[in-house]
Amino acid sequence: MRHSLKPLVLAAIALAAVPALAAEGWLTSYDAAVKASKKSGKPILVDFTGSNWCGWCKKLDKEVFSTSEFKTWAKKNVVLLSLDFPQGIKQDAGLKKQNEGLAKKYEVQGFPTVLFLDAKGKKLGEYGYDEGGPKTWTSNAEKKFKK
Repeated sequence: MRHSLKPLVLAAIALAAVPALAAEGWLTSYDAAVKASKKSGKPILVDFTGSNWCGWCKKLDKEVFSTSEFKTWAKKNVVLLSLDFPQGIKQDAGLKKQNEGLAKKYEVQGFPTVLFLDAKGKKLGEYGYDEGGPKTWTSNAEKKFKK
């Protein structure tokens, strides 16, 4: 009897992404992000992303979100929330429903969209991809929520 490891390997890769996000400080639950925002007094940075298909999302992640400079800035300034809209990968039904509901609520039209919310869910600002790396991105991002 011959067994294929391909489905097992693909499932392992898909599941590995979730702990990686959590390890980097990114939450995937809106309720958890609101709770953390209330506790810390920091706004929520919400990244609406298509992590496995959106070229600009991948570019934003590689050039900004995955850098140590951004991670240091984020730890001091925001609560991180990643709302992913993957294609071709089965996503938890509750997570998918949450993400779609929030995209509708905040009228997200494209990816990547980065919103800054207060602990009550009020939109403070909106951003997306911007060239120039983490220093430029974080400087411009602060103008969106520190008014």
